[in-house]
Amino acid sequence: MRTGSEPTTARSSLRLRLRLSLWGLVWTVLGLTAFTLTGRPWWATACGVLLVLMLVDLAVIVHRVHQGPRYQPGRTVPPHGPGHGGRRWYGD
Repeated sequence: MRTGSEPTTARSSLRLRLRLSLWGLVWTVLGLTAFTLTGRPWWATACGVLLVLMLVDLAVIVHRVHQGPRYQPGRTVPPHGPGHGGRRWYGD
């Protein structure tokens, strides 16, 4: 339910998150390559772990983008109405 304090035209930032993940993916691949070539296995391992995390993040982002307007609404999609039923977190 709306409280009046949130913006009514808020949109998801999945496209920005996708760009940032791709940027991080490039840097982790470059770091992994550089540290492997210079013989620093611990730093290469750290970059490898970050690379796996970046790939998981990209998979989640792409999945949510493909789910459609529920997660990435356009300007023609109105905000969701209040939920009915379910658990109450605050109040009585």
